[in-house]
Amino acid sequence: MKKPGYYSSGEFARMAGVTLRTIRYYDKQNILKPSLVSEAGARFYTDEDFARLQQILLLKYLGFSLDDIREMTVADSDYHFMLDSLNIQLKLVQDRIEQMQLVEQAIKDTAESIQEEHTVDWSRMLNLIHLTGMEQSLKNQYQNASNISSRISLHSLYAQNPKGWFPWIYEQCQIQPGMKILEVGCGDGALWLQNKDRLPVNIQVTLSDVSEGMLRDARRALGTEDTRFDFCVLDCQQIPYPENRFDLVVANHVLFYCDDLQKALSEIRRVVKPEGRLVCSTYGHDHMKEVSELVQEFDEHIVLAADKLYEKFGRENGVEILNSYFSDVEWRAYEDSLIVPEPEPLISYILSCHGNQGQYIPERYREFFSYVKKKTDQGMRITKDAGVFISKNICSGLD
Repeated sequence: MKKPGYYSSGEFARMAGVTLRTIRYYDKQNILKPSLVSEAGARFYTDEDFARLQQILLLKYLGFSLDDIREMTVADSDYHFMLDSLNIQLKLVQDRIEQMQLVEQAIKDTAESIQEEHTVDWSRMLNLIHLTGMEQSLKNQYQNASNISSRISLHSLYAQNPKGWFPWIYEQCQIQPGMKILEVGCGDGALWLQNKDRLPVNIQVTLSDVSEGMLRDARRALGTEDTRFDFCVLDCQQIPYPENRFDLVVANHVLFYCDDLQKALSEIRRVVKPEGRLVCSTYGHDHMKEVSELVQEFDEHIVLAADKLYEKFGRENGVEILNSYFSDVEWRAYEDSLIVPEPEPLISYILSCHGNQGQYIPERYREFFSYVKKKTDQGMRITKDAGVFISKNICSGLD
């Protein structure tokens, strides 16, 4: 007998406007499993399953393979996950529109070249082929945006410091009218979006990132009409600007990702004016330690970060590293902690980490959810050990 609130496979397929064969195929491929399977083997779905189906169908429409979709979606329809997912899906659709406009123009240019010159411009044709092979870049953009959203969401929801991370970072920068500023690794531009009203009118901020997708997000968030901002795809290990260009360089949780940290710092020193400043954030050994302990207790095989980034550039060793390039290096701690009363945002954060959790958690998701829920029912306290190094002057006498 069917339980209230559950739909048979056939009912679910009709309500969703897809074939029963499609629903069965998604089940077989472990992309959309039924919420209930009876003893007789009948499969039943709920309204929550429609939310996951929505994600699947949109990602499929955008050109992702089923293998991609399996990696990119989470078997949870809680509003935290769904709101984040919808916001990121909106960005993906906007990205697809922009890229299809580029494809449209490339086709027109190629056709015009053939018509006028009676020959094929193979370089244009190759550009067109590359433009149409967008799925991998979109997949990476979805995953990057999803990870950033999950991390920011956890901190914004449950941080105990009312100041907020980005307003606090802005204050450490001591921005004055007339300054030229470079942010490396700007992500979606949150630092400037959250402090836009505090930014002087006569100022120039260059937002840069290695990801074109992140820059598109930042450009959309800040608006192209605001002439204070410009955008540049660059790697901070090779900055395409002349010496002594900027009054301030901001590197928010980015330097420990550099393959060649020394080269990045050398480049930053080169483009900062002698009286300029570097403001770079990082974290220490104890940052979010309770989260690592949580997953280790659940499964000792889970490691949330293959590399301990703070060992490459962190609170403990940052002064020593920066002193080779800058003088007057000062550490300022951001006093904060998290009190997390519910499991979903914490699980989303865990899944966003650069570790091996994806190999162990999805297949035991319901068990993991129950485990985290017990840990957070009374409010789980999480240590934050983060802050910024402020380097006030270029170190003299260096090559």
